[in-house]
Amino acid sequence: MQRERPEASRRRGEGSGNEAAAFLVRSAFITEEAVYGVILVSGMIVVASAGEASVWPVFWKVLGTVIVFWAAHVYAGTVARHGLDDDEDLGLREAFSASLRRSLGLLLSAFIPLFILLLGATRAIDDALALWTALWAGVVVLAVLGFIAFRRRGAAWPMQVVGALATAAFGVVMIGLKAFIH
Repeated sequence: MQRERPEASRRRGEGSGNEAAAFLVRSAFITEEAVYGVILVSGMIVVASAGEASVWPVFWKVLGTVIVFWAAHVYAGTVARHGLDDDEDLGLREAFSASLRRSLGLLLSAFIPLFILLLGATRAIDDALALWTALWAGVVVLAVLGFIAFRRRGAAWPMQVVGALATAAFGVVMIGLKAFIH
């Protein structure tokens, strides 16, 4: 029987409640999947809003695309992890669980922009305002993710700001595409 290393249980978030919560934040929210998810959502808003008179079709296209990409990411992660991951023999259930946890950031990163699009679709705010606000919210989320990532690595505060700006630049590029296309 293989004995598990203590750092393996910490990676999975076992231990005290605070350790588990911190692990969940690290593994779900502050990940490349979350950054990718925000960029994906922003790109979908740009593409889906072309020629649409209402935000409703944009909302549904973005939501559908995010769910499909998330499901594909969970599946791909499960297949990649099944068998051997970090020198641990993972069964299918453990591989699926790890992939599901890791891919959560991609799914959750769509929440804020989709909520803003929903406000436009339900006429709580103007359609154009909803589209632009959702894109700018993506920029802010990217900046926060970049800042936290650099902070976790122990970078000095000027590098944390540079990291935030560099990460946010991907969202600004999407806004530039929307302005160019429309």
